[in-house]
Amino acid sequence: MKNKILLIIATTALLFIPGMEFAQAPTLGTAAGFVLFSSIGPVKNTGISQITGNVGTNTGSSTGFGNVNGVMANGGPLSAQCVTDLLSAYHQLNGATPTGHPDTLLGNGDTLNAGVYEIGSAATLNSTLFLNAQGDSNAVFIFQVQGAFSTSAFSNIKLLNGALACNVFWKIEGLVSMATGTSMKGTVIANNAAIEMYTGDTLEGRALSTDGAVSVNGLLAYTPLGCGAAVLTGPRAPELASTSCYAIFSSDGAVSNSGITHIIGDVGTNTGLTTGFDTAYVTGTVHPIPDASTAQCAADLRIVYNYLDSLPYDIELLYPAQFGKHLVLTPHTYLLNAATVFTDTLFLNAEGNAGAVFVIKLNGALSTSTYSTVQLINGTQAKNVYWKIEGAVGINNYSVFCGTLVVNNGALGALNTGAVLNGRALTTTGALTTTAITADIPSACNGTTGISGPDAVNTTNAVSIYPNPFTTTVNLVLNDAIEIKNLELKIFNVLGQGVLSTTITKQITVLETRTLPSGIYLYSVISNGKTIQSGRLVSQQ
Repeated sequence: MKNKILLIIATTALLFIPGMEFAQAPTLGTAAGFVLFSSIGPVKNTGISQITGNVGTNTGSSTGFGNVNGVMANGGPLSAQCVTDLLSAYHQLNGATPTGHPDTLLGNGDTLNAGVYEIGSAATLNSTLFLNAQGDSNAVFIFQVQGAFSTSAFSNIKLLNGALACNVFWKIEGLVSMATGTSMKGTVIANNAAIEMYTGDTLEGRALSTDGAVSVNGLLAYTPLGCGAAVLTGPRAPELASTSCYAIFSSDGAVSNSGITHIIGDVGTNTGLTTGFDTAYVTGTVHPIPDASTAQCAADLRIVYNYLDSLPYDIELLYPAQFGKHLVLTPHTYLLNAATVFTDTLFLNAEGNAGAVFVIKLNGALSTSTYSTVQLINGTQAKNVYWKIEGAVGINNYSVFCGTLVVNNGALGALNTGAVLNGRALTTTGALTTTAITADIPSACNGTTGISGPDAVNTTNAVSIYPNPFTTTVNLVLNDAIEIKNLELKIFNVLGQGVLSTTITKQITVLETRTLPSGIYLYSVISNGKTIQSGRLVSQQ
């Protein structure tokens, strides 16, 4: 009897311990890979949405989407399995025992700790709702809404003290409607009802319906990280061998330059002549005629190409003519099965894994818009990005391109004025021309040519330059004042004419730039007569 009384007292005490977590995350199965899904009903997009995760429906169609960083799965084995797994997850959430009963109006600055929260009718999110994990990254938050769920414009969920979106779940018995600018966290499962998300909404989680349409417009949505989700590494990178030392190379075709081009890396061709490059602006070796080095590079380039060509793809981007446009890609092997037009900006997101590899395979030519940009975010490194292209390549004026371009049987016919290449431009067959560009290989080469070996200069972030774009001043911060000395910064206009220079003698130097009109400029950081860093600056006077 005494033991029973003690057990009752202990159980009762547990119920009142602050922050005690009773919720358990459901098993999502294949549904975990979907960011938008309906078991029965269409999945529709309007506007430009950026989606990371699978999209599909088991009964209906997915329409209006551009390039999606995931698999489009409609009516196949994957979507059929997702139906089963989604229903199982729904029943797990529905059967969870409530630990709290908040008001039907969520948010307005309120904070909730981990638990299972039941609302017996329709609910609304307004302003900000804080979810506090109290230092426990395994803390689970479950919301059981026994009716429709809506949000006010620009309402948001904020995660505190280790809370993760992958541990937040919303089980809704009715229509889900998220107003413009909503920032939503967690997996939303609507039972027998539609889900609607509008312009400017952000979803770190999933929007899944057991029976109802899923409609989005100008949405940024991505499956959450953590909670046992696989860490993306991408494919194995090719062995570059001697090609790692070349910034500009053709196995069979003339290589020529006009204007003042700044290169870190070797330049050459194995068939034809290399002309127009001023060695004063090349940190590396210019091979004017074929030699043993170019012959080895041609042989190694064929091996690199064959490896990239044989890689199976994970994700096919279905609209090559709409590539870029703020698309976000993660470490995978991608396929674009036609000539590709790259417009505006492409983001490559390593999700914090600095070793993650990206391979983008194009079965056709590549052209870019003026000022197109490849932006590397969350740890992505240019040395881990590879482009395999079947056709001619044209990089338009003032573009910023990252990664190693491996072009097969196509001319690299135009690396145009003001373009910045943080990588390599290599072609198996075809002429290669540059016009007043800046290019550097993204890591020290491992061969025996110009910039390799023990005397190679470290070209990675010797100087930090900010703000960029700039107005009246630019700050120069020396990242390693002990090892790198005798530094000079030179700024050039797009015609290659020097417009400003300064000697860097202090850890922090403030450079007056009010005399530089609005426009694009190129800079070089020179140490002991060698260019060790280069890039692009933008003046906004």
